[in-house]
Amino acid sequence: MASARVFVARMAGLAVFGPDGEQIGRVRDVVVSLRVDSRPPRVLGLVVDLSARRSIFVPMLRVSDIAPSAATLASGSVNLRGFDQRPNETLVLGELLNSSVTVRESGAVGVVVDVAIEPTRTRDWAVAKVAVRFRRAGLSRRPRVEVHGWESVSGLDVAATQGADRLLAVFDTMRPADVAAALSRLPDGRQRQVVDALDDERLADIFEELSESDQRELLTYLGDDRAADVLEAMSPDDAADLLGELPDDEAGRLLELMEPGESEPVRRLLRYEWDTAGGLMTPEPITLSPDATVAEALARVRHPEVPPALASMVFVVRPPTATPTGRYLGGVHAQQLLRAAPFELVAGLVDTELPQLGPETGLGAVTRWFASYNLVAGPVVDTEGHLLGAVTVDDVLDHLLPQGWRDRDLASAEVRHGATDGHPQDSGVRGA
Repeated sequence: MASARVFVARMAGLAVFGPDGEQIGRVRDVVVSLRVDSRPPRVLGLVVDLSARRSIFVPMLRVSDIAPSAATLASGSVNLRGFDQRPNETLVLGELLNSSVTVRESGAVGVVVDVAIEPTRTRDWAVAKVAVRFRRAGLSRRPRVEVHGWESVSGLDVAATQGADRLLAVFDTMRPADVAAALSRLPDGRQRQVVDALDDERLADIFEELSESDQRELLTYLGDDRAADVLEAMSPDDAADLLGELPDDEAGRLLELMEPGESEPVRRLLRYEWDTAGGLMTPEPITLSPDATVAEALARVRHPEVPPALASMVFVVRPPTATPTGRYLGGVHAQQLLRAAPFELVAGLVDTELPQLGPETGLGAVTRWFASYNLVAGPVVDTEGHLLGAVTVDDVLDHLLPQGWRDRDLASAEVRHGATDGHPQDSGVRGA
């Protein structure tokens, strides 16, 4: 693959040849996947016009060389299905050129006249530079054109250039923590468009990752009824953390609006101080009776809605198994379940030697417990031996970090998807 930087405007109409030297068409445009932050977007592929007046998509991994006179494809078949642009994709020539941008350092405003792409070490291609034209200054008869790095200009991210529907399509490919970071950087109007379009379950996942200030602001915007619905969809410990930051009358009002079955575990958590095992725990760990089989336990562990930390251990209690009623017998590590026969009973695998955490155990002692036993989940048991819930290491880390750490502008983790050799409809996703 060519290692030189290529300006996309010069690729318009460029001949495209197959590996056997036969021309198959000409470049019409370049497809990129814009990001919600300032990092350079990935180049997904080329839109190629065939002689039959039809356009197809060619992934960049199928392009072996881009020269001034032609682009050459590597060996292999090309999917001839017509190109259909997806919501999370942007055309460089058709959509990015003529966009207004601002140079971050100087504040100068200009118009994009070209975009340069170049290969990366991983054989992907990414946008590297942006050519920006500025208005004529002074007595100059020509407009000034400058080339800047992608990170040096603002106005080309998804939030700035795309509608709410396309922004939501990008968010659908991201983890809740990354969506929360991106959402906090959006202007208020766009932020509220996104919040209105998200369903309660997805919004609850994102809410759990927002800073306290963003949570309170958006909770006010949602109104009491929808705020209560979102709180119901959140995990009880996260909902309790959020309600604990609100004035008592507001928290009480939202609790009254929640369904009793959803509000009751939250009320229980609010009885404990935030920096105790009781305040940190989730009241919904995986609980089983002693006569449950290993197969039943593994089925519970494999449930897609169970967080990884909670899936690391199942807790065995005498019936009734729902917290806080069951008498705690011990825990079974997920690795033990994987090594046991499916028909074995979990009662025979219980770790009875693992020390328990009390609901009043302080954050420091909880932290030392995790450091001592190298686990990611631990049982919280009251003085009468009832299992109240489980503390997970992610909740401990959340409370150990400085207050307001989510307010910092941390770069979101990059979500990568492999490019396909054919049209994206054959493989689902073609870009990050």
